[in-house]
Amino acid sequence: MRDLLFKNLTSLDKKRRIVASCEVVERQGMRSTIQRHFICVVKEIAKNETERPLPYLYIRKERNNRELKERFFCKIKGSIFAIYEGRLFLITFMHSLKINLEARSENLVNYNEGNII
Repeated sequence: MRDLLFKNLTSLDKKRRIVASCEVVERQGMRSTIQRHFICVVKEIAKNETERPLPYLYIRKERNNRELKERFFCKIKGSIFAIYEGRLFLITFMHSLKINLEARSENLVNYNEGNII
């Protein structure tokens, strides 16, 4: 079984775009949930403002063998400059990825505890 959810939100007045997706797959007693987010903001800045936010990277991985669960999270932030029709823009973006894996079948849980059914 596979469920997909996709969102694409664009705001012209705030010059922001958000793209998000969520995928849930259940196969062979394992359930995996994958969530992705991408946010992009465009701001016009003055020519003398060339300072931009520092890039950022965060990664976290957790594993729980007792409950047969595993989680992974990654977030990336960055920015770039762009020139369009002689005007300077700062484009900031953030991308995140979250993956959750968990055992849904009783056979897998009992096998992990040493009790084979």
